[in-house]
Amino acid sequence: MNHDLHPNNLKEGEDFYYTPEGYKCFTETYHLKRGYCCKSGCRHCPYGFDKKTGLIKHL
Repeated sequence: MNHDLHPNNLKEGEDFYYTPEGYKCFTETYHLKRGYCCKSGCRHCPYGFDKKTGLIKHL
């Protein structure tokens, strides 16, 4: 387990931010630290996942 990604170690503004609705939104930095795509259609996915097609676009 990557201890940097433990919920108690996440840094607001670097790993996540809160949306105006109050949801926690993970940043591209967080996703890159995690190291893989979860295929949830995340707003800041650096892996190019397209939720509509279910495919990862290779860069």
